[in-house]
Amino acid sequence: MAKATPISLFEQTQSIWVKTTLLLTSTLTVMAGATIAPSLPAMQDYFAQVPGAAYLVRLALTLPALAIALGAPFVGVAIDRLGRKPLLLVSLVLYGLAGSSGFFLPSLGGILVGRALLGLSVAGIMTTATTLIADYYSGPTRAQFLGLQAGAMGLGGVLFLSLGGFLADGNWRSPFLIYALALLLVPAVAQLLPEPQRNRRGAAANTTPQPFPKTIVILTYGVALISQIVFYLIPTQLPFYLQQLVDAGPSQSGLAIALATLFAATSSLLYRQIKARLGFVAIYGLAFIHLALGYGIISQAAGYGLVLLGLAIAGLGLGLLMPNMNLCLSTVTPDALRGRVLSGITTCLFLGQFLSPLISQPISSFVGLATTYGIAAGLMVLLNLGAGGLLWRWR
Repeated sequence: MAKATPISLFEQTQSIWVKTTLLLTSTLTVMAGATIAPSLPAMQDYFAQVPGAAYLVRLALTLPALAIALGAPFVGVAIDRLGRKPLLLVSLVLYGLAGSSGFFLPSLGGILVGRALLGLSVAGIMTTATTLIADYYSGPTRAQFLGLQAGAMGLGGVLFLSLGGFLADGNWRSPFLIYALALLLVPAVAQLLPEPQRNRRGAAANTTPQPFPKTIVILTYGVALISQIVFYLIPTQLPFYLQQLVDAGPSQSGLAIALATLFAATSSLLYRQIKARLGFVAIYGLAFIHLALGYGIISQAAGYGLVLLGLAIAGLGLGLLMPNMNLCLSTVTPDALRGRVLSGITTCLFLGQFLSPLISQPISSFVGLATTYGIAAGLMVLLNLGAGGLLWRWR
């Protein structure tokens, strides 16, 4: 009797269910902080008797980002040595349990511990999901899927931020339950996602020396860090800027932030078409000039409408950065090092989110929020000039 022909990894990963599972898993990463943001005022009132409550409650929003930044390098090593799928399954379970723990835990300290564990799980999910995409697909298909991933994350951010606000109207603890949705993905990941063959042998088994693109990796990490420091001027400072500018309330601020996220998702979904016409450096330049123009408009805006215009333009630029960074590194990095290198992107992105208010708050206190956005626009112009210089050098 003839033996059945083994199904290749390519054939296994063409299923719509495999692709949907990867995209849904990726959307979980944007829930880490934004989901509970609408709960913070009521949460602070509840823990008003706790010393330092005002600071600790805000720390609940940013602590996951710090945990992600610190944990991602270790996750990257584990991915390459132990395999992608086992770590993703563990991360999903930890995400569901740690994330939803805030609904049940009575103390603020306990909630903060849960938030730190949530951050570690996000480091695992984000890095393994992106690494699996790079393992499963190549060429234009990889570019398209990384664009879809970034787009799904953007749309997920809009959805989860809105849902968190709706649930927080009833009880400040309710948004924590959204994190339990991750547990529904565990069976799908276990059944549908194949483990790439090379990871079963372990990265250590590969003794053939492979070149490491150090310069490209360092430059990409720098772009990831700076872009997130600049982007997080929107969620951390825009509500205060709009309040000063037009006396905007929470709903107007939420709409403005969601608009930037929506336009970022739109450009991410168009990434494959753009990549077919432009190289990596040219796309960086295109993204930087959109961010510069958008933040420049925000800094000079006299009303709510112009701020929305600036946010839309900046969002278009932001949406090109994530898939461009991931595709660039996954293309030039040896397979045996891919998990570790892509984990560095995760570290830089979330370290940028954590550092953004620490950097922007002293600047805005000294020169004002409008000038702060103008400084960010100027920084993006400098990065655009740098991208132009690289294009001229490599022509």
